[in-house]
Amino acid sequence: MEVRPGYKRTEVGVIPDAWEVKRLGDLATVRDGTHQTPRYVPDGIPFYSVEHVTCGDFTRTKFISDEEHRFLTRSYKIERGDILMTRIGSIGDCRLVDWDVNASFYVSLALLKLHGADAAFVTQYSNSQAFKAEVDLHSLPSATPKKINLGPISDIRLPIPPLPEQRAIAAALSDVDALLGGLERLIAKKRDLKQAAMQQLLTGQTRLPGFSGEWEILQIREIASVRTGPFGSTLHESDYVQDGTPIITVEHLGEFGVTRQNLPLVSDQDCKRLCSYALEAGDIVFSRVGSIDRNALIREEEEGWLFSGRLLRVRPDKKRVFAPYLSLQFHTESFKNSVLAVAVGQTMASLNTKILRDLSVPIPSIGEQDAIATVLSDMDAELSALEARRDKTRALKQAMMQELLTGRIRLISGELKVESGE
Repeated sequence: MEVRPGYKRTEVGVIPDAWEVKRLGDLATVRDGTHQTPRYVPDGIPFYSVEHVTCGDFTRTKFISDEEHRFLTRSYKIERGDILMTRIGSIGDCRLVDWDVNASFYVSLALLKLHGADAAFVTQYSNSQAFKAEVDLHSLPSATPKKINLGPISDIRLPIPPLPEQRAIAAALSDVDALLGGLERLIAKKRDLKQAAMQQLLTGQTRLPGFSGEWEILQIREIASVRTGPFGSTLHESDYVQDGTPIITVEHLGEFGVTRQNLPLVSDQDCKRLCSYALEAGDIVFSRVGSIDRNALIREEEEGWLFSGRLLRVRPDKKRVFAPYLSLQFHTESFKNSVLAVAVGQTMASLNTKILRDLSVPIPSIGEQDAIATVLSDMDAELSALEARRDKTRALKQAMMQELLTGRIRLISGELKVESGE
């Protein structure tokens, strides 16, 4: 395909004429951390390893003595503006050191001291698929766990714009990162608030205005019927079709209800044959094997779907219990712990109808159940909206990276300039 004027074809793809292809070793001094096993102490100098880079949390570390730290850093040390890159295990993850630091690091990390490019730009580029492909290309093919040595790290190729454009690209992407970080913190705060509200409201420690009276502790058998899904002899994977009625299994039990990715489907004929396993709005499907504390409330749009043999169906008595309230009780840590305590199975935890029926939950009046569920459902809706906003922002960041880091969109003199090389 012809390359437009102002662009050129290179070993890393089509890039603007003003950009260059550079080896990472031409842009940075690359060193690895200590090869010796450190002697940890209760308090002292932080010691970084792969997990700190991959999770982005450098606050929870092990420590070494100041004497050992001085010995390990006698020829070089981590400084603000450096990049730490994972080179053993989860390879190619990078973090910009944008804080004042006094720490040592292990051989599983590489230290990049940039002298020929903007460190923030290189860090942003390290998140691209092109960079990940270069890391894989230069890694040791048969190493377990995966590994990339310092020489091959130096040979990784990057497209490098002029320095002002590097800084503009890094600033634009960093602004999106800041927005994502703010959303993540807000989501974490809202989750904590919801957990606290669940603990208070679902135990009766805090009562909503207008409600009083004693709660009952009732076994599930007293307020709901429980049924196992169809066994393997009744339904096989070979029965699944391209178009038909969805059947829910364990992997479709999400935090806010049933997830809809990769739902298996059964034919109309099989749906009629298995009609006794059809779901109604207000049913709760519960994992029977493996992740036995997972469950999901069935909504109106899922009515008529089927449930698999790996699930139990709980059908609440509508006169005695409000289904969304019961589902919330099933999501509490106390109930999950009760489930895990009574599970059977040597190699894989499992439940059966009798075990689940015998478990107990605290039950207030129907009106109070409804009020509690409404409060917590509103909190769930707020969380879900925030997570959707975060996911859209992540998608936006990926799109921006694809355009900015290839030069298809140029940031010149603070303005967007949209161009295409092909």
